[in-house]
Amino acid sequence: MNVSFYIAKRYLFSKSSNTAINIITWIASIGVIAGSLSLFVVLSAFSGLKEFSLSFTNKFDPDLKVLPASGKFFKVDSTQRAQLKNETDIILYSEVIEERVLLSFKSKNTPAFIKGVDTSYQQVSDIKSAIFLGQWIENNAYQVVLGNDLSRELSAGIRDYSGLLGLYVPKPGKGQILDVKEAFRAANATVVGIYSINEELDTKFAYTDIGFARSLLKLNCDEVSALEVKVSEEANLNLVKEKLLKIFNGEVLVKDRVQLNDSLYKMLNTENLAVYLIFTLVIVIALFNVIGSIIIAILEKRQNSKTLLNLGLTKKEIQRIFFYQGGLMSVAGGIIGLLLAVILILFQLYFEWIMITPSLAYPVRLEFINILIVFVTISSLGFLASYISSQTVKRSI
Repeated sequence: MNVSFYIAKRYLFSKSSNTAINIITWIASIGVIAGSLSLFVVLSAFSGLKEFSLSFTNKFDPDLKVLPASGKFFKVDSTQRAQLKNETDIILYSEVIEERVLLSFKSKNTPAFIKGVDTSYQQVSDIKSAIFLGQWIENNAYQVVLGNDLSRELSAGIRDYSGLLGLYVPKPGKGQILDVKEAFRAANATVVGIYSINEELDTKFAYTDIGFARSLLKLNCDEVSALEVKVSEEANLNLVKEKLLKIFNGEVLVKDRVQLNDSLYKMLNTENLAVYLIFTLVIVIALFNVIGSIIIAILEKRQNSKTLLNLGLTKKEIQRIFFYQGGLMSVAGGIIGLLLAVILILFQLYFEWIMITPSLAYPVRLEFINILIVFVTISSLGFLASYISSQTVKRSI
């Protein structure tokens, strides 16, 4: 066994005759334990919040979405529909029409997006589970399902036959508008359901049948705004993307969930990095105690170091003793802190001690990557602190 490492282990677990030095060593160890514990708990809590935030988009966004490379619409012919149905990696796809409209109900107006969907949409998306009042739209019917916030802005309830929901779409064209009525295409529909997903979607979409949307926008039966595609779990998304591009001759864009929510993912990743850096700074401050502890140990064991020097050890080997001692202290403290943190996270997962609301526990997630990040961080910074403090050996003996 390496002599320096063996002596370092003995120094780490042996008590000093000086009580003050023992107290400083314990403070340094507790600082490392607390630092690793807090970093892991915060990363696990943020992972839980991230998963909770993305659960809405993952539930209602498709696996892949085919969009026009230019313009608002693209055509899907019978040959392309057959190719999509014959593709083994594609379980199902839904044709979608999206366009900005003005909603009007009993003198109240608000802008929104109409989203015309076919009968396959409710199998591609879990939208029906979000409907808390009323029902989903029927096929080929002049019906609308509104977001919760849209219904409040319009004061529109379900199946309110005292007034129909008006939908207005600007007509394409140029020149001055002389008559407002001639500038818009209009249609009326009945509100049959209200859904609630999140604040952004609840104020954005009014779902309706794709036939009604095509009629309002004067589109052909082969024109769509997008295709929302559900793929098999074992499918390779990149390969499916390439196949979709080939089917449409590269005239479309194919995006997955991450690309559809690019800004959200970037924001969450930036916040995760910021949290990690802040708590790493806390660990760096805690490791100053380790530096102080090793320097005091070097000064206390100066006579022992001279004895080892006379027995044949070099200054570099003696320096390694205190380098290993500080490193072992950091690694041991990190492991203990991680074990305590894992226990805390498991208790929160199974017993839900901390609640956000009476029915919702604070979300946490136990991930191996977070364990690895904390261990690597505490170990690397601990050995760096040990290296800095071990340089004192050169001046003390």
